[in-house]
Amino acid sequence: MRPLALPAAALLVALAASPAFAQPVVTTPVPGPQDPGQPPASSGPELVTHAIGDAGTGLAVVRLAPDSTPTNTVLPGFGERLPKQSAAEIGVGLASAQANSEAFLGYERAVAQASPLGFAVQGRAPQTPGTLVQTASPDNPEPLTGGLTPPPTPLDALLRVGLLNGSAHARWHDELGPCVSPVADARTSVASLSVLNAIPTLPSSQDLTGMLTQDTPRLDEQAERSLVDNLKQLAGPLSRLGGLLSGTPDSGATGSLLSLPDTLSAHSTVELVDLPGSANKAVKSTSTLQAASIRLLQGTPVELRIDVVSQPALTALSTGDAATSSVTYTAPVLRVAQGGRELGVLDAANPRLDVPIGVLPGRDLPLVGDLADALDIGVLRLQIAQFNQKEQVIDGPLQQGGPSVKGFMLGATARLLDLQLLPTDALGLPNLPSALAQVSLGEQIVRAAAPTGGVVCGAPTPTQPEPGGAGPAAPPKQQLAYTNAAYKTVPIFWTGTALLLLGVVLVAALPARRAGAARAPERTPSD
Repeated sequence: MRPLALPAAALLVALAASPAFAQPVVTTPVPGPQDPGQPPASSGPELVTHAIGDAGTGLAVVRLAPDSTPTNTVLPGFGERLPKQSAAEIGVGLASAQANSEAFLGYERAVAQASPLGFAVQGRAPQTPGTLVQTASPDNPEPLTGGLTPPPTPLDALLRVGLLNGSAHARWHDELGPCVSPVADARTSVASLSVLNAIPTLPSSQDLTGMLTQDTPRLDEQAERSLVDNLKQLAGPLSRLGGLLSGTPDSGATGSLLSLPDTLSAHSTVELVDLPGSANKAVKSTSTLQAASIRLLQGTPVELRIDVVSQPALTALSTGDAATSSVTYTAPVLRVAQGGRELGVLDAANPRLDVPIGVLPGRDLPLVGDLADALDIGVLRLQIAQFNQKEQVIDGPLQQGGPSVKGFMLGATARLLDLQLLPTDALGLPNLPSALAQVSLGEQIVRAAAPTGGVVCGAPTPTQPEPGGAGPAAPPKQQLAYTNAAYKTVPIFWTGTALLLLGVVLVAALPARRAGAARAPERTPSD
């Protein structure tokens, strides 16, 4: 019996375990994607609230040689149909607020970001450190605040940034979604800023003899020779605007085309507001700026002062209906003066002002503004607003893979001040871009999208059973996924141990056979 105990126990273990091995492995169910190449949908209860809003504000954006670099794309031949990009771009004090109920990841449903700096070279934009970011869900009762330290970049020679402060606040309700106030809020402020301390697109040599190779119909041979001689006598090369960007030690100015002696602040927010005559909400995205004054060529004899009389504000309000949705823009009012003399006022009726730059024999610095008999070589073009609005009727998912929604989306962009340095025909240098440099102060962008009838603020309502009915069937319970062999090793071990002990007990319970009793008596021949 002892020799049969171990094989019997092993057989019982195999019989007990065979049903588990015979069944297919049950895994956690994964929702199937709508498209084979699309990642699976994120888990969690489906929200009845649908809302998308974006608001972004940049204190300053510098563009070198705008519209000069082809746009790269992975699609063959498609880059030729896209607008060209700048050779280099750098942004200062970026405040971004985003709300997206259709976000694939839960923590991307509300994002607030205050960034000290962002830059791109030929369309390639690496991520810069030192950014304040807050995301939701989960909800954040308090905002994230702190100082922003701009990291070193290859474009540091173009601008100098003072103390930057920022705050970011992102909120999200677990059941009501974006029905909190605010959904996303971001602020940035800078104490001082100087932009374009050099013009890299202009030559750094003062002697342009033989460099004016292009045909300039406005200049004959004698005028061209006079222009070269006048440029030689300037205090600095054209890359320093003839010395205007070299700095003036007596006044303490470090030399820059544009500077902000006072604080400039940006504010971006996305929120839900009451919809008149309805219990639902509307999506509101707002971008605002606060500025006092701006200086051009500060500390030089030709300094220009720009006072901000009226602050700009850009708002997009989507109710889900094109008739009641709107974009509201309060255009800024800027007063431009030089030496106590007003040169012009920039407002909605007069959004552009050109200030010429010229050279005059016997002067070591270029003239700006009133040129008199000077030869103009460039233009400072001041422009406000550049308001642009777009709208779209929604009839489908707000985001790829999301539920189908009917509604309305609209957005707009604007600028506080756009400063362009343009060359004239007299500056006939080869391969010169149409715009030498561009500085945009207070870039604003807003977008809002809502379903028809407005945003529903409420938790999902459970289905009520019909009278006399059994109600909706409960979903079947799903087993968790088997991730390794440990799920079967443990029960097999204990089952085998129990059967082995049972075999030992059975062997021990059987009566022992004596050796003498087991042998039968032998018969003799006489029997």
